Amino acid sequence: MSVRKITANISGVGKALPEKRLTNADLEKMVDTSDAWISQRVGIKERRIAAPGEYTSHLAARAAAEALKMSGLTADQIDLILVGTSTPDTVYPSVACLVQKELGASHAGVLDISAACSGFVYGASLAWGMIKAGLMKHVLVIGAEVNSSIINWKDRDTCILFGDGAGAAIFSAHHSDTDGVLAMKLGGDGNYTDLLSLPNSGCRVFTDADGVQTGRFTTMQGNEVFKQAVRNMAECAVYVLDRAGLTSKEVDLLIPHQANTRIIDAVAKRLDLPSEKVFVNIANYGNTSAATIPIALCEAVEQGRLNTGDVLVIDAFGAGLTWGALVMRWV
Repeated sequence: MSVRKITANISGVGKALPEKRLTNADLEKMVDTSDAWISQRVGIKERRIAAPGEYTSHLAARAAAEALKMSGLTADQIDLILVGTSTPDTVYPSVACLVQKELGASHAGVLDISAACSGFVYGASLAWGMIKAGLMKHVLVIGAEVNSSIINWKDRDTCILFGDGAGAAIFSAHHSDTDGVLAMKLGGDGNYTDLLSLPNSGCRVFTDADGVQTGRFTTMQGNEVFKQAVRNMAECAVYVLDRAGLTSKEVDLLIPHQANTRIIDAVAKRLDLPSEKVFVNIANYGNTSAATIPIALCEAVEQGRLNTGDVLVIDAFGAGLTWGALVMRWV
């Protein structure tokens, strides 16, 4: 009698969003921009902004608690907590440590992942690997950001894009040859570090021409980021589908990183996916970096967009450059 392989399925999802909404109309009063321009170029109508004293760990723990509730697991059953974030409360202790404390997940290992907007997909892939190796049964993966803390609100090229929020998913051991996580791919290219960066966020100090330290704000070369994102997200999705013995025609739902609608549309076009098979919620939240995919995943579940047997692809791209995709058959 054959023994089915160990893989992972998603046993619970959750999300957490700040109450404050910052609309395009609000931004019109802050910088030289307009609702029409933002809506047309990036597809965002509003974004959530953390309240004073509301940090990444708070949002992460709230999302994790929701995922635990759905899964039916208790916190002490979690073996590992992985948090993808570029905006930790502190470099150390990690956000994962703070989440562990809040949940009471006393048996869990803890680790923050620095892969920018690809952080959740990196975490999901690591979770699958640990479970597939038989080392763990339940891994909590979180994407959480307070991007408002690193945004220059006078820079209209970046301040219109980002929002705050968190999403979480619990990956649990699952014995099957045909469903659960089927394949994954991670990638990166350090030759493009200058395209998207956060200066003065570590021990290296950046200064202007006069030797004065510059601000700790996200900087981006948007046009070049667009080209790299579309190419690498599309190629990565094709790769994981091929590894799983599938084609894009068999995909029931693509959840891409919510950076802007033009990138999402371009990736979907390259994969020949109709709009009804692509989940998009960027209008409501903006780019929440590592949190975009788990927030969208949670909403897809809430809206009944995922049913048993459906083929799901999650696909991300971020600073580094980093990218990654994972394909699974929904259980």
